[in-house]
Amino acid sequence: MDSRKLSALLSSLISQLFLLLLLLFPTSNSTQNLSPLVSHFLSSQQIVASLTFLSISRKRKRTHLSEEDSDLTHEDKVAKLGPRLGLTQSPDSFKNSFRMSSATFQWLSGLLEPLLDCRDPVGSSLNLSADLRLGIGLSRLVTGSSYNELADRFGVTESVTRFCVKQLCRVLCTNFRFWVAFPGQEELNSISKSFEELTGLPNCCGVIDCTRFKIVKSSKDEKFVEDGIAVQIVVDSSSRILSIVAGIRGDKGDSRVLKSSTLYKDIEDKKLLDSSPVYVNGVPVDQYLIGDGGYPLLPWLMVPFVDAKPGSSEENFNVAHRLMRVPALKTIASLKNWGVLSRPIQEDFKTAVAFIGACSILQNVLLMREDDSGFCDDLGDYSLHDQSSQYYSDASFEENLIEKKATIVRSALATRAKVFNNSTFSRDSNSSVQ
Repeated sequence: MDSRKLSALLSSLISQLFLLLLLLFPTSNSTQNLSPLVSHFLSSQQIVASLTFLSISRKRKRTHLSEEDSDLTHEDKVAKLGPRLGLTQSPDSFKNSFRMSSATFQWLSGLLEPLLDCRDPVGSSLNLSADLRLGIGLSRLVTGSSYNELADRFGVTESVTRFCVKQLCRVLCTNFRFWVAFPGQEELNSISKSFEELTGLPNCCGVIDCTRFKIVKSSKDEKFVEDGIAVQIVVDSSSRILSIVAGIRGDKGDSRVLKSSTLYKDIEDKKLLDSSPVYVNGVPVDQYLIGDGGYPLLPWLMVPFVDAKPGSSEENFNVAHRLMRVPALKTIASLKNWGVLSRPIQEDFKTAVAFIGACSILQNVLLMREDDSGFCDDLGDYSLHDQSSQYYSDASFEENLIEKKATIVRSALATRAKVFNNSTFSRDSNSSVQ
């Protein structure tokens, strides 16, 4: 078997094996412990070196890299490739063109090379290096450039640019979708601890939010824009995406999107957020998510109080709640900062969903690489996208036993928030006096 195809097959088998384990043992502690192990393995330089070794022997002759380039290091290859892509040696050049540093580009190219390099359109050979395939795909996602513009920039045909963009999205969403995966219990404990250190509220395992991406629809000779796709995300305190649901029509409210998702069913069936509760003022508090007013109040979903009185425990809870939601607002703003997602998407529904999935995975890659090239700079940018509760809020839930239980839990958390706020204020006052 061709070495490129063999390395691609091995990478695919690893990812599919991991997903199979998740399906067979969704609540197994061993599977939960396996998640960070597999992620670490696939994100390490060792696998990059292994895949590169497997793909050294090339049978296909590349038109964009000469034979003398084969002895160069990957870093030297990218440096040599830069001028061909119109890039300079400036650190901002890669950031502006590919939304990542040159080091992250090199790392990602080395990791994806066997999968990008093993397939061409039926009946033709592209004769393109993996670097160029990745560059074309990233350029579409990062800049939102049209396929004609990409063809002119990279010196290829429009059909080639379409293939490269589609191939990159397929590889990311199929072989590396575990880069967006709900954590196991051990990692959830770490996530809840980070939220508790921030606000004093225990057992919070993430922030849920929903946004819309517009798509351009065509009808005869007319084109119009609609809120085509609703995207639901759950993030941790570092803005890492833990769960994403895309592919639901954008005219549905946040609550309906939630209830249509597998996340909702898995939590209701106790497949997720099922650890032992912590006790706050004698009240058992199960693991929960934070959400805005567009969501229902549930024992595992805490939403803000309405019309909280100044100085009350409820107001302290709302202050903590807003602080905890910042990572989700940051993630949404950063996703909408990808060029192809920053404007109405001129693609069919399925392709638009693939773009959203690919950008979400790449967003987590940047976080994993500690590469802040793709993130918005200040909170003002995030708040622009905080509109779900204004435009997509569902009707109020009728009171029932579930909501009453959730109300008791939220009240206990509100009391904890006030105590934490008072202790923080007292500690800061003493520090300033000293």
